[in-house]
Amino acid sequence: MTRFGLVGLYCLLAIPVVADDWPQFRGPNCSGVSQTSAPLPVEFSDTEKVKWSTKLGDGIGSPIVVAGRVYTSAMIDPQTVGVVALDARTGEKLWTRSWPIGDVDEIHLTNSHAGTTPAADEERVYFYFSTLGMVALDAKTGEDVWHRPLPVPYFIFKWGAGMSPVLTKDLVLFCQDDDLHPAMYAFDKKTGEIRWQDDRNDMAVNYSHPVICETPHGEEVVVAGTGLLIGYDPATGERLWSARTLLRNIKTTPVSRDGIIYISLQSKGIASQWLASIDKTETGNNDDKISRDEVQRFFGKRPVPEAFYKKTFERGDLNGDGVLEGRELDVAFLPPGNAAGAAFDSKEPEDEFVIAVKGGGRGDVTKTHVLWKHPTKHTDHIVSPLVVGDRMLLIKGGGIATCFDVNEGKRIYGPGRINNGGEYFASPVYGDGKIYIAGENGKIVVLRDAPELDVLAINEMGDSILGTPAIADGALFVRSRTALMRIE
Repeated sequence: MTRFGLVGLYCLLAIPVVADDWPQFRGPNCSGVSQTSAPLPVEFSDTEKVKWSTKLGDGIGSPIVVAGRVYTSAMIDPQTVGVVALDARTGEKLWTRSWPIGDVDEIHLTNSHAGTTPAADEERVYFYFSTLGMVALDAKTGEDVWHRPLPVPYFIFKWGAGMSPVLTKDLVLFCQDDDLHPAMYAFDKKTGEIRWQDDRNDMAVNYSHPVICETPHGEEVVVAGTGLLIGYDPATGERLWSARTLLRNIKTTPVSRDGIIYISLQSKGIASQWLASIDKTETGNNDDKISRDEVQRFFGKRPVPEAFYKKTFERGDLNGDGVLEGRELDVAFLPPGNAAGAAFDSKEPEDEFVIAVKGGGRGDVTKTHVLWKHPTKHTDHIVSPLVVGDRMLLIKGGGIATCFDVNEGKRIYGPGRINNGGEYFASPVYGDGKIYIAGENGKIVVLRDAPELDVLAINEMGDSILGTPAIADGALFVRSRTALMRIE
């Protein structure tokens, strides 16, 4: 492993944690909501109102801010991934810790090998990389504290790993729903010991982060997945409850507030997804069937693991002819007993929802704890919802905003344009009465938090943004693909 210089006396000083820290993906409880009382800017750019800006290697992970330090992931060079720590006030680089990426699979051009977001408390920084596993670093120095290797995930669709650690009390939570080894882990923060682990082979690929739900019975860890929203006991990992409310896969992260989990999701049926991604491409046969050869041609020169074929083709090839077609696709690529999002024999023809589920139940709570569930055509498959006050805001690719009432799920306004088209991968964040929405085209739209769509500004940042901005220390921290900056 490569170790870079550790810089500066400042990083050796004890720095208190403050209330408006942003310790993980989307900040407190992955909500995107800052409690800051400091004024935040409306109009800015990559040069205007920028207190500092520093160049970094490619990355689409989000910045986090804890105890006066900013952390983010970055590609140090094409074969090396790293975590960078900076002084939040000055932008001075305090330390960099790096690792060779090793023998990794090809990923989609939109993604980056520096695609995950660190999490941190005042003592340690927690970071995940597919070939590395989970590591904890000393927050002041970047030195190793512990390292826990994990199974290397496999993704047939080349989306690549995108999951990040989440913190609660003395645990590091991590969910990795991949095509071979789907599992949920709870690590001891201090030692890296796996306190508990849940086999999630009843899931397909998902990219949703765990959130904490406060209930009269105590805290629950809630994780969305294929077909199911699951509530776990944080002490033991026992599945306390599940709601059969979801679709084939989920890339958005729910918001949990006051004991209720709010979800937006969009997901096509599995059969149509596989046919569009493999059979209907230049490497496919365009015959509405999937063969082993097509899968291998789609994936490229690197051999597809035999374990993947055993898990899918052997289960789905009902007539034994060596190819998958029709209902066989659903059987192959959806876990037994979990037909959410199936294209054939599906009882859920809609593929976009907004949902509210009350935590604290036991067993199957589909009929007892789903407060409301509404089909809609205004969700996005990547951008997570924002819940502030009594409103739930959705941002869809193309720059479309829709707002719902959290009490009954009724639409308040929209769909309406936020005057910035293009794709969105970052999720909206809130602070000081304003909502910040970063686009892949490098523009950040600022909305007023209001019961009607009110665009305050559209700010040009000079570079593509896929990571979700952080709000902390009275400032907005923006990670573009090549830089990190503080705006206030």
